[in-house]
Amino acid sequence: MRAMRAETFSGYQGLKLIELPKPAVTKGKVMVRITAAGVTPLDYTILSGKFHGSKAPLVLGNEGAGVVEQGGGTDFPVGSRVMFFGTYGAFEDGTYSEWVAVRKEDLCLIPDNVDDVSAAGIPVAYLTAQVALTLAGFRAGKTVLAPAIGGSIGNAVTQLARAMGAKHAISSTTNHAKAEQAKALGFNEVIDTSLEKLGDGVRRITSGYGADIVIDGIGGEVFSEALGVLALGGSLTTLGYSASRKTTIDVINLIVPQASIRGLNMFAQPKASIRAAWNVIVSLLKSGAIKPIVAKTFPLVEAVDALRYLVEGRPFGRVILTI
Repeated sequence: MRAMRAETFSGYQGLKLIELPKPAVTKGKVMVRITAAGVTPLDYTILSGKFHGSKAPLVLGNEGAGVVEQGGGTDFPVGSRVMFFGTYGAFEDGTYSEWVAVRKEDLCLIPDNVDDVSAAGIPVAYLTAQVALTLAGFRAGKTVLAPAIGGSIGNAVTQLARAMGAKHAISSTTNHAKAEQAKALGFNEVIDTSLEKLGDGVRRITSGYGADIVIDGIGGEVFSEALGVLALGGSLTTLGYSASRKTTIDVINLIVPQASIRGLNMFAQPKASIRAAWNVIVSLLKSGAIKPIVAKTFPLVEAVDALRYLVEGRPFGRVILTI
């Protein structure tokens, strides 16, 4: 089978198209013919040699969509369309390939109103967003901030919070064109940080209240700025560092509102938490309350171009490989 494998963790040049044997189906695993794979910032982090625990050579891709060919039993019959997320592409070969033997507990049936390309971009973003919101104690009426509306986490958190009854579901962008695009797509609480500071925007939208919950997938200065908008008893969950792993904070932003910071590692989440998140996501997908946004697709052989587009082009929406 064809696969795009990181032969070395040396940046784009390390990713090569190769032929590999089709994986064997062992107990508890399901053979899935991959039709589409999500391209994520983690893929680039791994390819650049900046992720702990990954070892080359490695087929990238920790989320995907496809069709069950064998081993799914009555839960996932042959021919079922499925999507999944897991340690694939990080600690074992992943979805930048034509077939993957997937652990049964990682699978989720794709709703009929969602196509495979869109489905491939759902697992990482929406599972992470839903788990983060749940751990932060989200409930209807809360105010949520998730910076970077064009990115996968910012977009998914904003959509989920809004669909589940948030008082405010706020995001941001440094790009004026993205702010206009977000508005055209119905995101009416996006702060254009080319025109105003993040904190000023949050205070404007919330009439000075601030945010009960911040879900930050950016890191760097955004983390520090977002910490300063927390409401009394608020919390910030950090789960990504596409801007930077390092920042400085003003401890007053924690002490005065009696706020808290927590980290989230999706690879360490209990299966029960993932399943509960899937149940919420699938229900909202079926109703049309949330809808993944795909910026561009690339064929498998152009995975390098897809990663470069994601990292350097910073598109609004997901980048997907079609296989």
